[in-house]
Amino acid sequence: MTAVLGRSSVPVSPLGLGTAPLGNLYRVVPEPDVTATIDQAWESGIRFFDTAPHYGLGLAERRLGAALAGRPRAEYTISTKVGRLLVPDPDGASRRDDEGFDVPADLRRVWDFSADGVRRSLEGSLERLGLDRIDLVLIHDPDDHWAEAAGQAYPALHELRAQGVIGAIGAGMNQTAMLTRFVVETEVDAVLVAGRYTLLDPSAADDLLPACAERGVSVLAAGVFNSGLLATDNPPADATYDYQPAPATVRERAAAIGAVCRRHGVPLPAAAIAFAGARPEVASVVLGARAAAEVAANAAAAETRIPDALWADLTNEGLLP
Repeated sequence: MTAVLGRSSVPVSPLGLGTAPLGNLYRVVPEPDVTATIDQAWESGIRFFDTAPHYGLGLAERRLGAALAGRPRAEYTISTKVGRLLVPDPDGASRRDDEGFDVPADLRRVWDFSADGVRRSLEGSLERLGLDRIDLVLIHDPDDHWAEAAGQAYPALHELRAQGVIGAIGAGMNQTAMLTRFVVETEVDAVLVAGRYTLLDPSAADDLLPACAERGVSVLAAGVFNSGLLATDNPPADATYDYQPAPATVRERAAAIGAVCRRHGVPLPAAAIAFAGARPEVASVVLGARAAAEVAANAAAAETRIPDALWADLTNEGLLP
């Protein structure tokens, strides 16, 4: 079953594949593993793939395009992002990228939310993906660039959508306040919110989700494992939360949630996926993966039946609002 984003005609599958890990986030992913990961996603019914120039300095886009080549274009949806232009930096070829991706730094990111920057970014993404169109384009992490993002990037995307060059537009961020502004002050089709509608941080329910419900904007829920802490039944001591070592209080809360899940025979990752996907505003839950086994495990977890009593117990124990 698919959902359509906002007032567009762009469909997304209930689960999406996030490709930051395939851009060598934190460590190298060999090419055969990349292909196997995307093949497994396809076999698991995933038809929505999210990427960005930021991920591995274009590596994730190139790998995703190569792995999907030959598959019927009408059968899958691609989203990518604008806001960071990739500019050649030959002097960096001997260094590794300093933003978390294990790739040569022969390109550098330049913030650019101008109309020209949007068009140049999309041209680069289309070339790396090997495609002639992109279904959904998201303004990426404009936290410090509201004026330019709303005043230049958004109107450029609005025009491209009106021309039929792209199917849907939106914004993708790790915060809810500015995403809510996009929903209220513009005519976006979708927002991608990372880490702010999860078992550990459901704060998007306070502002973003109600605004999306009122305006008919779809939500793509990403980071539902909070970068690792909810990805296993027993979070390890070195687990990360929002890309940083998890504070002890947060680890303890995750462990308490896990204990409730075990009482009900539900894996913690399954509860994390189900929680994010249960809201009617959420069109797709986007899960990153770097191996076929991770995709298969996530797909199986998403099929897990969650008893209502589990949510009641989490609420009664003060672990959910």
